[in-house]
Amino acid sequence: MKLTVLGCWAPYPRAGGACSGYLVQAGSRNILLECGNGVMSNLQKYIDFRSLDAVVISHLHPDHYMDLFCLRHAVSGAMRTDGNLRPLSLYLPGEPEDTFGQISRFTDAFDIRPVESLPRVWQNGMEVFQTIIGDVRISFIQADHPLKTYSMVIACEGRLFYSADTKWSAHLVTAAEGVDLALCEASVAEQDRDYVSAGHLTAKQAGELAREAGVGQLVITHFWPEYTLNIIIKEAEEGFGRAVTAAAEGLQIQVEPFALLHAPSPKKV
Repeated sequence: MKLTVLGCWAPYPRAGGACSGYLVQAGSRNILLECGNGVMSNLQKYIDFRSLDAVVISHLHPDHYMDLFCLRHAVSGAMRTDGNLRPLSLYLPGEPEDTFGQISRFTDAFDIRPVESLPRVWQNGMEVFQTIIGDVRISFIQADHPLKTYSMVIACEGRLFYSADTKWSAHLVTAAEGVDLALCEASVAEQDRDYVSAGHLTAKQAGELAREAGVGQLVITHFWPEYTLNIIIKEAEEGFGRAVTAAAEGLQIQVEPFALLHAPSPKKV
């Protein structure tokens, strides 16, 4: 599984940057995770949008979905000229109703799949919605954010946990337990903790979540553009207890089983 960062800023990007967007390539599938402002442009640096197998949106705040409008026009136009193309699977929450209702009319480009309509299972006392895209399994766990939001575990030759936007929640530690890589929002520094207490993680909390879950690697993302990122990285490392990676447009990371990456070298005979 390979993760490519297409955008990492919130709620607006730095000059030349983009809001939330990540390309997950696993097995034979290309999955776009989030589609915020500027993501459509960056996506095309790595793959043709016609090669996407699915788009997954964690919640319907503009910095996570706004470029769906661009992608819609690209896909619908391509379908008019290529009879072999089919609507692109789009997974997203069914709330808020007004925003979902607007996007759900884009059937000229998307096969709309509300997360709440997916098969539901109970794991460790948590309600989990699941879908399988080729050989990729995505599990959706409700986060704690003012809008209906889903954290996710994406599994295929490695496991990736994506926090989405959320305040601290003990059940997310359970959801992320033992994953190979955690992609966690680190929206603000500790000095601004009270400002985001209703629905976001500080950088230090992102590190603490990953440490308590025993994850292999931590990548922090979803940064307020006005911060000096060295402060955010330092606070995340304080929480995690070891080095973290800060997301940046163009960052690519292989998500491989942590146990294999850190297995001892075989002894020479």
